[in-house]
Amino acid sequence: MEPRNRRPSIALLVLALLAIPAAASARERAQARPNILFILVDNLGYGELGVYGGGATRGAPTPRLDRLAAEGMRLTNMNMEPQCTPSRSGIMTGRFAIRSGTYAVPLGGVAEGLTRRETTVAESLSAVGYATGYFGKWHLGSTDGRLPTDQGFQEWYGIPRTSDEALWPEHSQYTPDIVKPESVLEGRHGQHSHGVVTYDLEERRLIDAELTRRSIDFMERQVKAKKPFFVFTSLTQPHLPSLPNPAFVGKTGNGDWADMLAELDFNAGQLLDAVDRLGVRGDTIVVFTSDNGAEFLEPWAGWPGPWRGAYNTALEGGLRVPFLIRWPGHVPAGRVSNEIVHGVDMFPTLARLTGARVPRDRIIDGVDQSAFFLGRADKSARESFPIWNQDILMAVKWRNWKVHFYRQDNMLEPPLELLVPHIINLYTDPREETPTVDTWVLSPVLEVVAAFEKSVKKEPLIPMGTPDR
Repeated sequence: MEPRNRRPSIALLVLALLAIPAAASARERAQARPNILFILVDNLGYGELGVYGGGATRGAPTPRLDRLAAEGMRLTNMNMEPQCTPSRSGIMTGRFAIRSGTYAVPLGGVAEGLTRRETTVAESLSAVGYATGYFGKWHLGSTDGRLPTDQGFQEWYGIPRTSDEALWPEHSQYTPDIVKPESVLEGRHGQHSHGVVTYDLEERRLIDAELTRRSIDFMERQVKAKKPFFVFTSLTQPHLPSLPNPAFVGKTGNGDWADMLAELDFNAGQLLDAVDRLGVRGDTIVVFTSDNGAEFLEPWAGWPGPWRGAYNTALEGGLRVPFLIRWPGHVPAGRVSNEIVHGVDMFPTLARLTGARVPRDRIIDGVDQSAFFLGRADKSARESFPIWNQDILMAVKWRNWKVHFYRQDNMLEPPLELLVPHIINLYTDPREETPTVDTWVLSPVLEVVAAFEKSVKKEPLIPMGTPDR
């Protein structure tokens, strides 16, 4: 008996041939996912970089970041929350921090940081095959369970809280028996994060160079492995104490602050050079921005440019930050826009550009800005947002208007509730000093407030200090 004919039928051959381009298309989509290098700096004022009126006028030219601006898009109306922790929370979750219990910098005594119920952009990117690394200041939880490697990052190195803690060991009355000094931590997903070195003033000067080195190493490893990467480089400068790396001390001749600015520009340049050297420039989205407005305390005070105020206020100087985005062949080079964008928009925008998913089981305040960034739309997808300072609704920004419900000129003053809201036209009064009588503006502004209040009824806020369950 002859063996049965094993040759496939013509119909099966046709189906197989049809499947080949579909499979190839799936592979191409996976390979086409752009890398992301997200550089976040700490308390960099609007007016510090050369392209924002600073640079040489602040004692240190910023040629690398100025060049990045020319190679991509620069925003003049990028807004963050007035404090560090809320801004970082918003970038990570796409949600206003008031929703997540992360609306203020934690001062101890409560469970700090993001609850595990929140979904981060790193978790969404990991789910579609990205290698994810976090290098730098976190400030969204300082214990196991709430570190970057618990929130979607596969590895991390940095400080869990903030740089002013580097001053502790230098204080004459400080002792580690009372409060343990902050350590620089290192960890991987599924493992306990461990201390590497005490974060003192010596380490404060060195850390950004190390964060840059580790970020580059991570990119090198992922390019070699042919895996798309999401590198979040959270540099610690210029947060107080704004002390430059020893290699930059005296470099500008204009003091520590200018030397630090030169160092910041250099580190950004090192990251950009690595992208070029690895041959992935055209395949990498680069974002550079700050978590909030300028440093306030002397002798490290920053510069908000034409605006008034610093971080911890609802003034433009506390909200507006530098923002540069580059993706060659996709984001038009040399474009400048004054359209309103907010930090919470980063998650849905990056998700759209990478094919990652935005959670659908919770309120997402961010909007997809991909069409705007890619030059397919002249207008931002956003025209307003509420401004919270801690758990107080301080103001609402709508188009070129700002309506203040409280007044607070600096972080050392308590917010003063206003009997009558102050209506500010930011075009004619960028320093927010003279309220107008344009009461018609209250109508669209109060609609923003009402929409938020309605959303809270649908989804109650997570109180600060809420433990994981």
